[in-house]
Amino acid sequence: MNLVDEIAPGLSGLETLQALLAAGGRPPIGDSLDFKFVEAGDGWAVFAGTPGVHAYNPIGTVHGGYAATLLDSACGCAVHSKLSADQAYTTLELKVSYLRPITIDTGPLRAEGRVISVGRRAAFAEAVLKDADGRSYASATSTLLVMERRNKAASA
Repeated sequence: MNLVDEIAPGLSGLETLQALLAAGGRPPIGDSLDFKFVEAGDGWAVFAGTPGVHAYNPIGTVHGGYAATLLDSACGCAVHSKLSADQAYTTLELKVSYLRPITIDTGPLRAEGRVISVGRRAAFAEAVLKDADGRSYASATSTLLVMERRNKAASA
């Protein structure tokens, strides 16, 4: 399943993200971890979710992968907003710093990502995961590979 090809073929990165938002803003991974894509602009993107027991690890807190997934999504879509219709991206590296534990009592969280730089082959972004009071729970920096998008019709 390629949401870009299904919802927004031939659109720029930002136009694609706007189409995804208009379609409900829920990527398939959002169904598993219960989060949504909620905002995007030129060089930035926001994902939001409320962590629950479904994301707990064996020691009784939300698994670090929950925070990493929201942060990776925010970084990736921030970069996606700067790409042309002929470009795609993938995460090469994600460095996450965990600042405080997340539990079901934490409440809603927002991962706010922004582009640092986009080049011809590489892009760099950062994101912060905050609660409703603006407290930071995790942050990330990301390196992404920028590549040519494969034409679905040409590869068939």
